[in-house]
Amino acid sequence: MAERVINFSAGPAKLPRKVLETAQKEMLNYNNTGISVMELSHRSADFTKIINAAERNVRELLNVPDNYKVIFKQGGGTGQFSAVPLNLMNLGPAAKADYIVTGSWSAKAAKEAEKYGTVNLVLPKLDSYTYIPEASEWSLSPDASYVYYCSNETIHGVEFPDIPETNGVPLVCDMSSNILSKPIDVSKFGVIFAGAQKNMGCAGVTLVIVREDLLGKAMPTCPVTMDYKIQVGNNSLYNTAPTYNIYILGLVLQWVKDEGGVQKMAENSKQKSEAVYNMIEKSNGFYHATVEPHCRSRMNAPFRIGGPDGDETLEKKFLEEASKKGMIQLKGHRSVGGIRASLYNALSLQEANLLVSFMQEFYIQHKSITSCQG
Repeated sequence: MAERVINFSAGPAKLPRKVLETAQKEMLNYNNTGISVMELSHRSADFTKIINAAERNVRELLNVPDNYKVIFKQGGGTGQFSAVPLNLMNLGPAAKADYIVTGSWSAKAAKEAEKYGTVNLVLPKLDSYTYIPEASEWSLSPDASYVYYCSNETIHGVEFPDIPETNGVPLVCDMSSNILSKPIDVSKFGVIFAGAQKNMGCAGVTLVIVREDLLGKAMPTCPVTMDYKIQVGNNSLYNTAPTYNIYILGLVLQWVKDEGGVQKMAENSKQKSEAVYNMIEKSNGFYHATVEPHCRSRMNAPFRIGGPDGDETLEKKFLEEASKKGMIQLKGHRSVGGIRASLYNALSLQEANLLVSFMQEFYIQHKSITSCQG
């Protein structure tokens, strides 16, 4: 049997070992039911306990106010690119929304929203997704139904250090890749959604947190499976829910609680990301971070090797040698290339430090190549 490796995948991402062991133990016989969770009816008392416990832990870990509803949906974050405008575009005097585009995922969300109304791009057109312009450069619409942004762009490694100010307009956030990694003030948002496959569980379920006064405003054409009010009214069970995925999500939430909660995840995240970025900064340009310091992601650290544009031969060698050391999924997204280390909650500080040690070794062995080129 092959040994476990260190998985730096951006998603589906590494899961805590304890979660996997629990799922393995309960695979054939969950809670003495004689069947797997995969076989439980979504209407059964046993599954009701699972989904209710997951909601309680979401509320506790994120300190969700009572006037917010929690639902678990299929369709991934991409499904919410449609669900958000279908539910919220009618809130204002005109079918109009503001989109803060800082990377591929927010760009895709804005493009999808154009099907349902007018989209105002808040930021000036960026030559590359390597920074977030100052708020003074933003162009917010006073009559927007909502303002949308992605708090952490998984592909480009851009993360918002602060929550944008919208002057009372409902704020919608895609938190798929950094939810549960630091405390957040949920009361500042109208809607938060997050695909589970990065920091909360396995692919197949998406968490949605929605302020209750925003319910019941969906467009007539909104599919019933995307209507927030209907899903809230049916406790996410209008149709068959992704039961096993919610079960895994619940195990991850309990693991976060057992490990010290979101505050502890934030402390770990800071240490892991600082270790990687400090190695990059002290490499005299051998490693090159692709994002400006003020908005570098704590979750996804993209970088090039051998200069700003990268040396493909060096980067290929880096990936090959990392794989031999049991470190996988470090290749950057196909649209940007380079290297990307995803440092989600389940990745331990020790594992992050093993990557940093390897980066140091690789730098010492190959730095002369870039010196000669320079």
